[in-house]
Amino acid sequence: MAQSAAPELPVKALGWAATDTSGVLSPFHFSRRENGDDDVTLQILFCGVCHSDLHTVKNDWGFTTYPVVPGHEIVGVVTKTGNNVKIFKVGDKVGVGVIVDSCKACENCQQGEESYCPRPVYTYNSPHNGTRTQGGFSDIIVVHQRYVLRFPENLPLDAGAPLLCAGITVYSPIKYYGMTEPGKHLGVAGLGGLGHVAIKFGKAFGLKVTVISSSPSKEAEAIERLGADSFLVSSDPGKMKAALGTMDYIIDTISAVHSLHQLLGLLKVNGKLVTVGLPNKPLELPLFPLVGGRKLVGGSNFGGIKETQEMLDFCGKHNITADIELIKIDQINTAMERLSKADVKYRFVIDVANSLSRA
Repeated sequence: MAQSAAPELPVKALGWAATDTSGVLSPFHFSRRENGDDDVTLQILFCGVCHSDLHTVKNDWGFTTYPVVPGHEIVGVVTKTGNNVKIFKVGDKVGVGVIVDSCKACENCQQGEESYCPRPVYTYNSPHNGTRTQGGFSDIIVVHQRYVLRFPENLPLDAGAPLLCAGITVYSPIKYYGMTEPGKHLGVAGLGGLGHVAIKFGKAFGLKVTVISSSPSKEAEAIERLGADSFLVSSDPGKMKAALGTMDYIIDTISAVHSLHQLLGLLKVNGKLVTVGLPNKPLELPLFPLVGGRKLVGGSNFGGIKETQEMLDFCGKHNITADIELIKIDQINTAMERLSKADVKYRFVIDVANSLSRA
């Protein structure tokens, strides 16, 4: 969509924004609202780079309004709180994930599942109170206290940032679909930002974990560094045939167009395949293996605020973080280009506080 004229708000902010479908980001001065009674203001320290950011800056999904400041894996320190805020104080280390508001009244919001609210306000590229939200590739953000998350003291802030999207996106379906029974066999399809965290969650829940990937070169990394039990090359017909009917669950993190038929064949009777990747074209769903094996294909969005806090606490208990490559903000366009080629192990994180200068 064309560039929108944003109203001037009281708080000056600096970020990096895309202004057209080239997706190229550059410094961008804008403004945010003043801290209200229910708000928390954060100085942003780190922000992860998600595949959704890449899709949004290039308008791959068709609903981007420019200019847009991406970023929804935000970790920072509280600098101001409103009069009604009791659970956060100045100096607290906190996080902000994919949404910064919702209707608060629907059944989903009432049940703490704000991610399924019919009127969510995303951290960036969403209309909100007469303006549009801008994300965490910036120095400051003001957020309603309900959508602010307490960050575990023992987790590093930089490597913890991707948990706020990548982490909850795989934790939520693992919990909801009951994929947590120790000793069961979990397949993780795709070894990227989501997949590598899914391995860590699977092992923390006591599952046997097999990575399913088209890249044989990732095998040593998956097993020796990330702790997977085995590795299955999806382009090897012999190994795929040998693995038929061996898995209880598969979490599919692949964001490119791919075959579900292959993955369904790996499941046991009553197996569950849950997709969390978002390819930009529809996938074909073959019904014969689905019906013949009483198998389930499900989907899952990121989790609600309560569940995201639960996930962060779980990560604190089990020392789970993302494997990251820390970058400066002026490296973001190169990082986006590399992300489009899956050339990152496994999540870029921007060192916002040490690289975003107002000079």
